[in-house]
Amino acid sequence: MLKEMKENDFIVSKTDLKGRITYVNKIFMEMAEYKEAELLGKPHNIIRHQDMPRAVFKLLWDMVQNGEEIFAYVINRTKNGNDYWVYANITPSYDRNKNLIGYYSVRRRPNPAALEIIKPLYAKMLNAEASGGMEASTKILTDLLHEKGVGYNELIIDIQG
Repeated sequence: MLKEMKENDFIVSKTDLKGRITYVNKIFMEMAEYKEAELLGKPHNIIRHQDMPRAVFKLLWDMVQNGEEIFAYVINRTKNGNDYWVYANITPSYDRNKNLIGYYSVRRRPNPAALEIIKPLYAKMLNAEASGGMEASTKILTDLLHEKGVGYNELIIDIQG
């Protein structure tokens, strides 16, 4: 079953540097169908969906570990096997001394028109990953960005509208 976020909902989570969950809000728990105790300390990929290209996650991690924020469309899998799409913004978190201490993510309802662009792109990337690995998947994405003459965040923000 596909679940949909409400228009004004925000899913919020924080992770440590290894991607282990340190905070989730109530909407995160409701959408993911987990209790807080089942999430805290667990890898954030506990909600990873098999239809999410690994190349997108690699880009995401590369950017945030480099101190950059990233916007991305992500499909997640709930504890009970349901799916839900989010429009995510992930940013690095720093302590008072400007040391990287983790990551902060806010997700909201994706624009349905944007998903009509993202779903076939992700399917193409997954197909490429299956036959040619992550490099082949990444090439599909970088070729699209080159063709449109934009960076990744610019593309994602633009199609969200």
